[in-house]
Parts: sequence; C-alpha cells; structure tokens
Amino acid sequence: MTTWLITGCSTGLGRAFALEALGRGHRVAVTARDASSVQDVVDRHPETALALALDVTDPDQVTAAVAATEERFGGIDVVVNNAGYGYRAAVEEGEDDAVRRLFDTHVFGTVRTTKAVLPGMRERRAGTIVNLSSIGARIMPEGSGYYAAVKAAVEALTASLRKEVAPLGITAVVVEPGGFRTDFAGRSLTQAAEPIADYAETAGRRRKEQDTADGNQPGDPAKAAVALVDVVESGEAPYLLMLGNDAVDAVRSSLDALRADVDAWEHVSRSTDLDEPV
Repeated sequence: MTTWLITGCSTGLGRAFALEALGRGHRVAVTARDASSVQDVVDRHPETALALALDVTDPDQVTAAVAATEERFGGIDVVVNNAGYGYRAAVEEGEDDAVRRLFDTHVFGTVRTTKAVLPGMRERRAGTIVNLSSIGARIMPEGSGYYAAVKAAVEALTASLRKEVAPLGITAVVVEPGGFRTDFAGRSLTQAAEPIADYAETAGRRRKEQDTADGNQPGDPAKAAVALVDVVESGEAPYLLMLGNDAVDAVRSSLDALRADVDAWEHVSRSTDLDEPV
C-alpha cells in the first residue's frame, strides 16, 4: 500500500486514476478545486481516501494539501500532476491573460506540487512523480500552439528532473494520452473569444463550434488508469508513457518526420563548426 496525491480529480483521467489506485488498496489524496466534487469517491473508500481542495495555481493550497496528505497517511509515494484544461487559439488570437493562466496551471502548477513533495521523497530516497502531457506536445496542431507549448515545457522539465532525482531513488514520468472519452474537448475546453477570419481554415477548424471530437474519442479512461497504475507499481516506469493507439501512432509519425528533416538538412547543420586550424 502506497500513498498517492492526484491533482484534478473532479472528472476525466484524474478521477479514473484515483478510483483505480483506491481499488488496488492504495491511499489517495483525491483533489479538486472544489473538494465536494470528489466527495463521492471518498465516500466509497472512507479509510483510504481523502478529499482536498486544491487549486494548483495557489501556492498556499499546494502546501496545505501536501501537509494534510502527510498528516493523514504519512509520506507521499506517488504524485500525479494531472490538473489542467485545454485552450485553443491561433497564436495571434491568444489572449495574454488566458495564456498566463494556462502556463500557471500546467507548468507552474506542476512545478509547485513537485517541489512540495520532493523534500519528503528525498528524505525517504523513494517516490514517483507522474506528469501529464499530451500528444499535442508532439503533433502541435493548428490552434493548439499554446497548449502544445505548456505540455512541451512539462516534458522538458520532467526529462531533466528524471536525471536529477534518479540517483536519489526517485523517478519522474511523462504521460502522453491521446484522445480519451472525457469532457476535455467539451466542458473543459476554453478558446480565444475573438477569432480572426484569416485563420478560419487552420486554427478555426478546431474551435469548439466546429469540432466534433467531443464524445467520439477512442480512449477508455478506466483502461488508461489500469495502465498507469500498472506502470507505477512495476517500479520500472519509462520516461515517456503513451496511452492510446492514436498516441503511439502520433509519436511514431512525429519521430519519422523529425528524422526526415534531420537527414535532409544534415549537410547544412554540420557545416557550422569552426574550421580546423591549418
């Protein structure tokens, strides 16, 4: 039995992760901005679940949630940084305040929670940090530049973190889900308020009023949760865990495209070193 702290559990993958971990007998701090939205999960597992209010953009709430989890269950073995939401806009359409909130939630929220649990993990020389990304970080579709950017930042941070904490007995994992049957593309999706007509055929095609993805995603959140908990329990978690056939296909395609670019322009890339002295 281990202790988990999972952010963003009110719906979707976060809720599925919490239910699966609890179902296997783990102790879980089930968090959401409104703790009442996860009380039903706690009611099903009163001995091993703790409902906590947590807005990851609020440093005081992050500190309080970690302290409450440790007080109730002891040290935190696994943190899953799942809290987040979608934002769609052409780069030119992106509103400054909305973009700042997006980065504060996905990037700095992940950093806040990670830094809050690391002292305890370092002391125990054990722990797993799971950071949710997206295949958007790989495929970078039109209209999702800002969302892809926050997830790419999370992936880069996690890669460095993994190297830093590995000697301390701690591991860090990036999870790249594909499309899952949650409300991510529905209620949770935000977008720029003022579209620009010139982007109607690119970013505009992915606006909520044009998108038909909601309710038609191929991924099963319950199966994603089984896969994630299996990987964490294995003790051999990879840097990158893809979830979904579409995620695997997207990553392979992006790697092939990148390799093709590297090969096509290698002669230019290799021409820029200083000449050897005569």
